[in-house]
Amino acid sequence: MNIKKIILILLLLTSFSFYAQDSGMKDKKEQIKALKVAFLTTELDLTTREAQKFWPIYNTFDDKQFDIRYQKMRDFKSRMNDSALDSMSEKEASTLLTQIESADEELFLLRKKFTKDLKAVLPAVKIIKLRKSEEDFNRKLLHQYRNSKK
Repeated sequence: MNIKKIILILLLLTSFSFYAQDSGMKDKKEQIKALKVAFLTTELDLTTREAQKFWPIYNTFDDKQFDIRYQKMRDFKSRMNDSALDSMSEKEASTLLTQIESADEELFLLRKKFTKDLKAVLPAVKIIKLRKSEEDFNRKLLHQYRNSKK
């Protein structure tokens, strides 16, 4: 077998591997999203009218939040391993810190806009319940993850 065929086969196998990982990630995200929707629906006790207005706003917010956290934070974490930090110059560290702060601010502004948008749809008590319910859901998810590792 010549080298071109070997390289072609390796490229195909690698691309299938990346596709499978990406597909697996999307499946897990969808499963978690379905569980979260069910949990929040139960916890918030939304009226039909509230639900019709709430879910499009929430889904848009949740998708944007995920994109910021997944895309940007993943990049930051990959650049913050021990060996990279030990060899990082002060200028590189300062630039990375500025980028992290910018992503944090972007998340904060997104959350602030989300809360503002919700005020037109839900009473303040339900917005606070939403925050608490999201924290409860994340805590339960983490607890289940830890138990599955044991």
